[in-house]
Amino acid sequence: MPKLRLIVNEQKPPLIIAVGDMVSKNIAEHHIPVHILVIDNKILREDIEPVQVEAKTTLQVNNPAGTLTPEAWTAFREALKKTKPVKVLVEGEEDLFTLVAVALAPDKSLVVYGQPNQGLVAATIDKEARRKVQLILDAMQPAVEKAK
Repeated sequence: MPKLRLIVNEQKPPLIIAVGDMVSKNIAEHHIPVHILVIDNKILREDIEPVQVEAKTTLQVNNPAGTLTPEAWTAFREALKKTKPVKVLVEGEEDLFTLVAVALAPDKSLVVYGQPNQGLVAATIDKEARRKVQLILDAMQPAVEKAK
């Protein structure tokens, strides 16, 4: 977390978006301000106690494992419009929300997610990051709504 704090202090991102329960829990425990957090109350697909993070708004969304539903895209767009912090509580699985966050977050935002058994990844959003994510989205099944 000290490295993440350094990145936040240097880059001063307009938004910090945390995807995943462990990431959200660690960010909260280290008092790093998060603007949007996406959780499903699971770590490695095992139920956990809900992450204790204060949020002005909680949005609930259904998103089955291995998918990105149109509802997922809508919920994230709504989260971007709300007074921060916003908690997006996913019934199903939140893992692929990283793609949604990168596709939709404003430039210079920081999307933070966990790489299981590896650690934390912090991605700064720019045109190139969006391009790479769009290639992944284009390769997915047609049920995925494309970023607009």
